[in-house]
Amino acid sequence: MILNTITVAAAIILNEDRQVLVVRKHNTQAFMQVGGKLEADERAEQAMCREIQEEIGCSCEILSFVGRFETQAANEPDHQLIAYVYHVAIREIPHISAEIAEMKWIQFDDEDTHLAPLTREIVLPWCKSLACTE
Repeated sequence: MILNTITVAAAIILNEDRQVLVVRKHNTQAFMQVGGKLEADERAEQAMCREIQEEIGCSCEILSFVGRFETQAANEPDHQLIAYVYHVAIREIPHISAEIAEMKWIQFDDEDTHLAPLTREIVLPWCKSLACTE
């Protein structure tokens, strides 16, 4: 039974090649969206921009609020993730920083990368639906 919750802001960052950026934190296995936990009295939008700067060294523009979603947390057993997800444009070339061990651009139909539940269940289907409307 999942009892504890973690609240985060998460970014969907796309490139011109119709790929989405995912990162893997040190000492973890799953790739996930850039983002992280909200600090005390911090709005999700503020957390999103702060995390993008900390994790991949980029300034950003929030293009749209995708939604609030609940999934299983990727790295904390018995935790539910509450994620405020945003479609975000970055202004610089991303590079790993802070707790990030690895980053990569993946296709919307990637089946080889070990992905966090939020990425697999919410983000990639959203990206596929966006691609269908363009």
